[in-house]
Amino acid sequence: MPRGIIYVMTTVVPGLVKIGKTGSSNFEQRMYNLERNGYFNVVGLKRRFAIEVEDYDEKEALLDEIFSKSCVPNSELFALDVDLVIQLLSSLEGRQVYPEQESKEDSFDQATEERRVKDDWSRIPDGTYHMEKKTKEGTARATMVARGGDFTVKAGAECLPSKEGVWLPEPRKTARISGNILQEDVTCRAPSTASWVVLGRANNGWKTWRAEDGSFIDKYRQKGEK
Repeated sequence: MPRGIIYVMTTVVPGLVKIGKTGSSNFEQRMYNLERNGYFNVVGLKRRFAIEVEDYDEKEALLDEIFSKSCVPNSELFALDVDLVIQLLSSLEGRQVYPEQESKEDSFDQATEERRVKDDWSRIPDGTYHMEKKTKEGTARATMVARGGDFTVKAGAECLPSKEGVWLPEPRKTARISGNILQEDVTCRAPSTASWVVLGRANNGWKTWRAEDGSFIDKYRQKGEK
């Protein structure tokens, strides 16, 4: 039975993902081309999850059928929650190819948790938020812009160094940081991940980012629970 890789990528458009397939030996080249050149006039593609499976043609066709109502006509783009797709793909029998350092179980659990907390994150209004945190390693300062369910740490943020051997989420691992200064914007799915980019360690995003009036964004969660 032919083996190949099925993958999902996010795009610059919130809520729009690409689901595709490629040969096992062609994965890195395919990702490079898509991330560099875009697809179907959509740019900003970033790999999120990939799994090597048997009968990958049939499995990808089945995914297309399942998500047909969410498909952009004549394309491999879908208006879907990427974590829903990751939940489904990580449930398949196969070998996880990306992220390399996580197991399928970890990917499934993380996607499940992300979907659960998105209801909370959706309570945060679009706008600009700030962080200033003093530690033994120095002071972290950053600005985060919330828009359409995405949370973007702006270039110029003063970041803290991460400790060696500590697990880091992908946005922090791939962030361009020079002299502890973030060199380009980094878009995350949650405020806590955005905090990771700046602090380089686990944190509670609700108690890290502040609104323009100086209050923690935790107030939006508390308001939703009343």
